[in-house]
Amino acid sequence: MPIVTIQVTREGTTPGAASLTAEEKAALIKGSSQLLLDVLGKPLDSTFVVIDEVDTANWGWGGLPVLEFRRRRATPPG
Repeated sequence: MPIVTIQVTREGTTPGAASLTAEEKAALIKGSSQLLLDVLGKPLDSTFVVIDEVDTANWGWGGLPVLEFRRRRATPPG
């Protein structure tokens, strides 16, 4: 029984969205399940997919909270 965990940031894919849409989540579940069927021969009904949406306050990049990293990256030096 494979278990696939997909982590995405809780930012959505469209401006103003706070998370993925139900359709996007369904596509991730379908696609990852199909991949395990195609590559490993695992039946769709034995594959579990967990989507974990991570709030931007709960992850970092380059030694900084991600929002601060992005702010610094967007600000020209000088």
